[in-house]
Amino acid sequence: AGPHCRSTPPRTRRGGDRAGTQLAHAAAGRRAHGSERKEERRRLRPRNRVRNHCSAFSAEEWELERLRQENELLRERVADLEGFLREAGFADVLGEDVVAEAEAKPIATSVDFSTIPLPSAGSKFWEVEQPSGRGAKVKEHQQHQDPFKLNIVHLAAEMAPLAKVGGLADVITGLARSCSGRGHNVEVILPFYECLDESTIHNLKEDGEFSVPWRSQHESLRTWCFSGVCEGCKLLLVRPNWDQCNYFRGDGVYQGSYNETEAYLYFCRASLELLRWSGRQPDVIHVHEWQTSAAAMLYWECYHNQGLSNAKVVLTIHNMDSTGECKVEEFNVTGIDGTAFNTVDKALDERTIGHNPERMSLLKGGVVYSNSVTTVSPTYAQETSTGHGGGWLSGTLSMYKNKYQGIINGIDDTMWDPTNDRHLPVTFSASALEGKYFLQKFVRSGLGLSAPGDGERVPLIVCITRLVPQKGIHLIKGAILGAEAKGAHFVLLGSGHSDAEFRGMSEHEFKDSQSVRLMITYNESLSHYLFAAADIVLVPSIFEPCGLTQMIGMRYGAVPVVRQTGGLADTVKDVDDANVSSEKQNGFVFAGADEPALHSALDRAIKYYKERPSWWHDLSAKNMKADFSWHKSASAYIDIYRMAA
Repeated sequence: AGPHCRSTPPRTRRGGDRAGTQLAHAAAGRRAHGSERKEERRRLRPRNRVRNHCSAFSAEEWELERLRQENELLRERVADLEGFLREAGFADVLGEDVVAEAEAKPIATSVDFSTIPLPSAGSKFWEVEQPSGRGAKVKEHQQHQDPFKLNIVHLAAEMAPLAKVGGLADVITGLARSCSGRGHNVEVILPFYECLDESTIHNLKEDGEFSVPWRSQHESLRTWCFSGVCEGCKLLLVRPNWDQCNYFRGDGVYQGSYNETEAYLYFCRASLELLRWSGRQPDVIHVHEWQTSAAAMLYWECYHNQGLSNAKVVLTIHNMDSTGECKVEEFNVTGIDGTAFNTVDKALDERTIGHNPERMSLLKGGVVYSNSVTTVSPTYAQETSTGHGGGWLSGTLSMYKNKYQGIINGIDDTMWDPTNDRHLPVTFSASALEGKYFLQKFVRSGLGLSAPGDGERVPLIVCITRLVPQKGIHLIKGAILGAEAKGAHFVLLGSGHSDAEFRGMSEHEFKDSQSVRLMITYNESLSHYLFAAADIVLVPSIFEPCGLTQMIGMRYGAVPVVRQTGGLADTVKDVDDANVSSEKQNGFVFAGADEPALHSALDRAIKYYKERPSWWHDLSAKNMKADFSWHKSASAYIDIYRMAA
């Protein structure tokens, strides 16, 4: 055990003999298909000969019928070949989820928008439960199934919608559900926060009680395991005895009066103890952020040789903003002396060398001990390993660059689906945007924004964000003022450290404004309305590991205006960038971190919206067709799991 375990090479893939056998079967299959094709051609010929005796049909009609028949047969042959390749274990050659049909075809239903009343200004229209059956319906499809099965366990502090604070929660749910849909056994272990809404967990039940080593070798913390299903994901909840501690008690996630570092150290030990106690043998333990990084350290030092011998550990860094600073005595809450980890080659925070006391970084320990380390976009991986975004951890990430890579997050295309969104009174698709235009009218009415005059084009700019320095607070303020001056509407939805500043703007400068609405809160249902209504979605982050907002916005037909950093740079390409193909151009990008740089992009977006309506309509529809789902990202993670396991 120990850090040297991280360099254990992945098991060699034994595929040569299997591949040869499969190819032999493939050849036999092709010969069989060849015979079938001859029979199909024979079936076609009699139909063609009838043409000579039936003058009721024109030559053009007969040609169309012949092409129709050939097209049907071609589709059958493609389906047969795809099925054969999957059965033979060559599903990877099919590319991106052919069975999933990257663009599901919506079946539009007629909606009489005049029958839907507009909300009055100031009403909480997003709290009204919507009737089902309106708008477009998307055809369900079968997700690609992998020919092998992995047992995957996620350890995380958040999961949407059960315990959501930021994008981490969406990633956990989206990735877990996508991998589960591909046939893998996926479970998420989450703290049983006191604030959890148990009604959102299906089949919630207590699985049993076990003891977790705590504080010293002679002390333990009684712990209960509960199981259930949330958003289609199998869930395991860990709850300590609240008579012994107050971990995870409070009105919200991260809102209790307990020591968070100690609480998540306990959670890491309890999760591993749960796996051993329950007899589970995962192939992969996937830990996320500093909160669960200690599980990688504890696994290799304590559990790998004590019953959990199968697993390899994957760490995903979602945001380098916090590295999990930890005192040695805090680590002792795990029942393990933290001194053993407080060295430069393990988890010592180099910034504290010579301090009294020196401290550890749990995230660094996770990087050192994990078999594979990912972050949430290729650009952020590059930035953080070269000193442009990783801070003092850049050196560690550079040292372990051979096991460090970036994978763009996906968005949950079930939760975020404009063709079938349970939050909205109407839905829409890329080929039927009338529902989006109605929702713009609906949202403007409910928020008290002025209705554009006949023929007047007034873009609706939406910014949904946490109000923290990372998100570009000064740029958001500049965008609000600039949008109003340019004759656009602006809606902000968010909360965070800068609440007071924006609340003051809402209650003074923009109190009676009919073009600006600042909503200093967060509401999941309201966010769906705003994404659906937005013409432009603004993401001016100073740094952004991945960002989901721009992808969700495009999913709902908005055009993003973003700062060129991290995942924003990977997912948004400027419409005027001559070095990018027109197929990839999907938004407006600026590089600087000042207001002139912001306005160089935002002003162009407003101008193009007002002056090029047809072009904007086509761009909106194109963005809706882009595939930002978890299918592609999950494939990349599955590859990492296979390499690690």
